[in-house]
Amino acid sequence: MTAQISVAILGASGRMGAEAVQAVERADDLELVAALGRQDPLQAILDSGATHIVDLTVPDSSEANVRFAVEHGIHAVVGTTGWSDAKRARLQELLAAHPGTGVLIAPNFALGSVLASAFAAQAAKYFESVEIIELHHPEKIDAPSGTAVRTAELVSKIRSAARVPASPDATETEMGGARGADVDGVRVHSVRLRGLVAHQEVLLGSAGEQLTLRHDSFDRVSFMPGVLLGLRTVASRPGLAYGLDSYLDLGGNA
Repeated sequence: MTAQISVAILGASGRMGAEAVQAVERADDLELVAALGRQDPLQAILDSGATHIVDLTVPDSSEANVRFAVEHGIHAVVGTTGWSDAKRARLQELLAAHPGTGVLIAPNFALGSVLASAFAAQAAKYFESVEIIELHHPEKIDAPSGTAVRTAELVSKIRSAARVPASPDATETEMGGARGADVDGVRVHSVRLRGLVAHQEVLLGSAGEQLTLRHDSFDRVSFMPGVLLGLRTVASRPGLAYGLDSYLDLGGNA
């Protein structure tokens, strides 16, 4: 019988954290050994014997949490936002000194969302125009969402490699923010509305046609299969993986 993976969840009292606690407890191959709240010391991770952590905390503490894990040879699956290029670069330097440790930073754990972003990136090289609309609940603290930023990065990379020109836009004057954020040359628009959970549309257009790829998460339970996939895979992928798409069989195109 395969040994269970010992998991500590950081941010266990939050909405995502509570779902992750239940998901890990239901999984036969995983064992929840610690569920940490905001005030709990990181030493509790070591005391619990955890070999893996799931970080679902806040941007201000996530980097320190993950660095602590890596320094102690503990694999990390991270769903917290705010991992800038600079933070990821610092983490890669640390991982170079701990070559057996794996970290997955996933802007979105919903498999459908990850696939939709990958499909949109592939489609984007065939269309003249592309824009992204992301829609979330009003408690979300960052805009654009990490998922939208990741999608824009994938779209931009694919279009650049295919030498597709920038989306046409004759705008000369605008109210601040009317055209959304510019993420690697892709316009991203954020909606915050009561009743929403997590939703994204990628709009692709050319003369006479439009393709829309939309994904909807109606409940945070939709993120749990991706969290479990990350926990089951991260130890076999030493180093830093950014985006759950790197753990999926997408033909190396995402």
